[in-house]
Amino acid sequence: MPKKGYIKNDDKVLAFARANEDISNIGAYFNLMQQFNRLAKHTRGGLSFDTHKLYYNKMDMALRFCADEYNLQNIANFAGKHLAAYIIERQSEGSSASTVDGDLCAIRFYHDQLSTEARHRLPDNMMLRDKYGVSLEPRMFGGVNRRCTWPEIDRMVELAIRKKRFEISHMIQLGAGMGLRIHETVRLSYDDAAKGIKTGMLPIKGKGGLERDVPLRGDILQLLQAIMLTVPKGAKLFVPEDRKAHQVIQSAQSFIINHRDNVVDSAARSLGVNMTFHGLRHLYAYERYHEFIDIGFSPAAARLKVALLIGHSRDDVTRIYLAD
Repeated sequence: MPKKGYIKNDDKVLAFARANEDISNIGAYFNLMQQFNRLAKHTRGGLSFDTHKLYYNKMDMALRFCADEYNLQNIANFAGKHLAAYIIERQSEGSSASTVDGDLCAIRFYHDQLSTEARHRLPDNMMLRDKYGVSLEPRMFGGVNRRCTWPEIDRMVELAIRKKRFEISHMIQLGAGMGLRIHETVRLSYDDAAKGIKTGMLPIKGKGGLERDVPLRGDILQLLQAIMLTVPKGAKLFVPEDRKAHQVIQSAQSFIINHRDNVVDSAARSLGVNMTFHGLRHLYAYERYHEFIDIGFSPAAARLKVALLIGHSRDDVTRIYLAD
């Protein structure tokens, strides 16, 4: 068997994770990569070296997602919900149909290598569509409405307050009001909030270290002031000293998953599409786009302005958020 030089050893995995601010759950990622590397060293299937390398890198990316979003500890537990969520994330990033197809091929290839160790069957494309609301048709990438509705948001916020999960109510309001990814929300600090209140522009550190300033709107200024009263100067708004960022992220996502059936606006939801934190960002993009249209911007110019607000630079990505 030829040497698989593309496989990262433990030192390279740790160095990469520590240098990548987009990976918040380093422990889970490292654990998954150790399991994955043992699997990758003994893969079968007659693929070319280049295809093996491509599939390895694609599976690496999927495991980063599962570590951060689900705290997945055992690669054998990779299931349909993980696959669907990852594909939706990739589509939201603007990945092409061929790229997403490659992601699916890589994940299914390695899942097959698990053989009897795998604890779940992965859904085929039809089940991804029917059960999880994932469309893989190129023309449909931008056609699936994943927006939360304000009745859902209001009910979820009220529920979080009733259960004394004030941090989750605040995170949801910021996600909807500012179009933030959940990782961006968790990165916010007291100093960021103070700067936002002073300037009217909230500094956001996005994926890949890309930074942007998002204008405050509605009652976000008052919300930030209220949150600042609950944390010391210099601290993170949502990550206390005794917790880690990935724990806060998973707690918020679990709260939404566990309670979304109680707040769902069924009439406004596509089949198989559930409420998620990312759906708040879709709502923000949709509302801002129509605000720009209403004041005279052309559709193309309005999409460009929305792209800058949500931290993207491509028109096709914005269309996905707009379900255009």
